[in-house]
Amino acid sequence: MITVVALALLIASLLGVSARTRPAHACDLYAASREVSPWWNASAISGEYISAAAFLGMAGLVLAYGADMLWLPIGAAAGHVVLLTLVTAPLRRSGAYTLSDFAAWRLGSRTVRHAVSACVVVIGWFYLLPQFQGAGVTLSVISGLPVWTGWVAVVVAVGVMILPGGMRSITGMQAVQFWLKLIAVVVPGLIFLAVWRLQNDADAARAPYFHRPTTVTAGTSAGMRLTAPAVLTVRGVVDGRHHNGEPVRLDAGTHRVRAGARLRFPAGATVPHTDQLTLLRGDRWATPFSGGRDHPLAATYSVLLSVLLGTMGLPHLVVRFYSNAGGRAARRTAKIVVLMLAAFYLFPALFGTLGRLYTPELLMTGETDATLLMLPHRILPGLAGDLLTILVATGAFAAFASTSCGVVVAVSGSISGNFGGGASGFRLSAVITMAVPLLLAVLTCVPQSMALITLAFAVAASSLCPLLVLGVWWSRLTPAGAVAGVLAGGGPATAAGLARILGGQRPGWLGMLIEQPALVTVPLGFAAMIGVSLLTRATVPAHTHRAMARMHLPEDRP
Repeated sequence: MITVVALALLIASLLGVSARTRPAHACDLYAASREVSPWWNASAISGEYISAAAFLGMAGLVLAYGADMLWLPIGAAAGHVVLLTLVTAPLRRSGAYTLSDFAAWRLGSRTVRHAVSACVVVIGWFYLLPQFQGAGVTLSVISGLPVWTGWVAVVVAVGVMILPGGMRSITGMQAVQFWLKLIAVVVPGLIFLAVWRLQNDADAARAPYFHRPTTVTAGTSAGMRLTAPAVLTVRGVVDGRHHNGEPVRLDAGTHRVRAGARLRFPAGATVPHTDQLTLLRGDRWATPFSGGRDHPLAATYSVLLSVLLGTMGLPHLVVRFYSNAGGRAARRTAKIVVLMLAAFYLFPALFGTLGRLYTPELLMTGETDATLLMLPHRILPGLAGDLLTILVATGAFAAFASTSCGVVVAVSGSISGNFGGGASGFRLSAVITMAVPLLLAVLTCVPQSMALITLAFAVAASSLCPLLVLGVWWSRLTPAGAVAGVLAGGGPATAAGLARILGGQRPGWLGMLIEQPALVTVPLGFAAMIGVSLLTRATVPAHTHRAMARMHLPEDRP
């Protein structure tokens, strides 16, 4: 199985290398010579947008939290509509290669450029970390290899794809991989749905339970709360006592399970609550805003705001529009992207719902990102399950590789100027861009992939979104205002992200804002940028009117 997946990755890598291995100038590295067609570019944008979070994490969140999570794909599609309406064509007409270039061109300030570059780096690292995490989970599930081997596999694959030719190298690869990922969810999704209907199993909305005898291994020491007495087969330490595989009756209530303990639950047993995850009853799981987290309504609004506005601040998506021939082509590209993403996002909700029936033990271990990878064998054991697992795993690695390539190119383009620019500076920047999140993956216990992605969206929505919207549409923006807004919005959002990665979850309003800070940080970013600009109106750059005219006047070319 792993050989087939590796072969698919090798083919994708060769596609990237085959494009143009010796870029002559920056236009090749960062914008693919500005000659990518709308349909091809839309496929590439969709390919890098569908990351580990979209491919694996979305199904896991629906499995755990139910209807509340359906707002995420809605926000993702709506975010591209906002991007299309406010930013796409003017940004392309600016002629910049990266967001840092745009900020420096629009405001004429190196300080603004450095502030934007710092935000791009933070967003890129938050985005790369779940790609490594997802690759580790995928490789561990399909082969039993250690998680770190998946991290290394992604880093090597990304290096092979982007170092020879930058944006030109990865455009074709990302476009092809989007269609691979779409096939990898559509085919299993339709098959799973047909099998489920044939089995006439319609109790997804009830409390999750084990449909068959299931063994769960505790990855960490944790509390386990049973809602009813149960007789389990236990090997390991539970409640301070060591067991050697004998049946043990555990009463309703909380029990302490030591890391490494193996618990075998009988068929029909309700999945217990754990420290990692509080399970929802069927009615609450199927109803939006019904609980499971502190302040669910505020958290949902916050994540919607971050995804809606953060899309236009994601550096690896925005730089894609520079590769179109002109503003009109960029607009057509954005329209096609909305349709492609809408088609893809029909399926994660299905996988999460089926996961509640067929992989309920993931709710106990907290490894919900593995839902889609485990469904094929649970629904169709045997050869059919093997084939579907290969297809899903190939799509998953395509998601990690294509998204990681786009992020690395965008981040490297923003920071390569510090190393002299050109191909050598770009490649050194790419190595640094991949090394830091890899180190974080080794040293920290990261949360679910979708949680990490929403943190990246929050930083983008709080810092780069205000800069782009006001930079494109407000002529009174000043360099001091831009820096103040980026720091006031992006700083707290970044701090919340680090607290989430390093400190875990917290209860109450503080915990909600650490998990989803956009409800506070986005207004902070806009308010600081506008307020400081009004206070420093005398420093509006002299070339502002020329810049605004260039972004908004009709084009001669399509």
